[in-house]
Amino acid sequence: MKPLSGLRIIEFDGLGPVTFAGMVLADLGAEVVRLTRSAAAGTAAFSEVGGEVLHRGRPAVPANLKDPADRERVLGLITAADAVIEGFRPGVMERLGLGPEVCAAANPRLVYGRITGWGQTGPMAQQVGHDLNYIALSGALHATGEPDRPPRPPLNLVGDYGGGAMLVVVGVLAGLLEAKATGRGRVVDAAMTDGSALLMSLFYALEARGLWSDTRGTNLLDGGAPFYRCYTCADGRFVAVGALEPQFYAALIAGLGLTAAEAPQFDMAAWPQLHARFEGLFATRDRDAWAARFAGTDACVTPVLSLAEAPAHPHNQARGTFAATPIQPGPAPRFDGETPAPSARPVDLSLDAALTAWTRGGTG
Repeated sequence: MKPLSGLRIIEFDGLGPVTFAGMVLADLGAEVVRLTRSAAAGTAAFSEVGGEVLHRGRPAVPANLKDPADRERVLGLITAADAVIEGFRPGVMERLGLGPEVCAAANPRLVYGRITGWGQTGPMAQQVGHDLNYIALSGALHATGEPDRPPRPPLNLVGDYGGGAMLVVVGVLAGLLEAKATGRGRVVDAAMTDGSALLMSLFYALEARGLWSDTRGTNLLDGGAPFYRCYTCADGRFVAVGALEPQFYAALIAGLGLTAAEAPQFDMAAWPQLHARFEGLFATRDRDAWAARFAGTDACVTPVLSLAEAPAHPHNQARGTFAATPIQPGPAPRFDGETPAPSARPVDLSLDAALTAWTRGGTG
């Protein structure tokens, strides 16, 4: 049995963070129903962007939320649910007649998770945007990239997934714990601006102590330090160097054939020259030769693997980090040492079938 077995969650289909949050909750054992647009409601743009990976573990149930009959069926599902997650612009669910107040009246213990970029309130709440815009407002984007170039988008990991999906999952689970004790649900307002700001807590703390420069690419963890960055190897591939602690740095410079006198770790004035020295050394061997050179040491040097290479790495294979058909990351975290396999997407259901199943005990 998985940790969230027995929980019922309704996911109102969307892009990015809602889809990812639904996958995580389903991976952890929750019984998730993904409500998608019906043919009558029109097809959502990019409706299958998640494919077999992000949509795994739960059926798609088409619904036309503008149709009173479908809306009544959805409310029936909500009455039997423990939580809802949605990612529409503020006010949309209210206009559809399925906002938190209506749902709480039907199910007082319901936890209502809402993921948006700007949040449910504030002067920008109704403004459109994407992950990149949200992390631009939190300071996270400014801190990413080289000092003499524009900030570099860190994929959509920081806003959509870290600051949005993962925090709504935390909020929903916290709300469910409280609802179990009190019988009253909560409305979870997970804004990606808030979440990505929260993820920057360490760097705001360091800046307050004068230990972090607002000039990106000049600090300990943003590529400014020669011992915490990536280097190009002779074959054009890369290694990642993360030798922060002095004992790890000692193993790094020993592997590079240098002495502490030649490569002082925390002489920031010498960092540009040390960058150049390390670049020249790493350029003399192929990536995998360097990986072999540092294997088994404390130098914190690893190969930078492509999406095609990562699933084949021996460590990932030993842990079952990835699964096949199609290649995809497996569920995380682990419980009791088990290696769970990704769930296939169940057979899609009609709204009537989903409602009947939940009335009788489950859709799985």
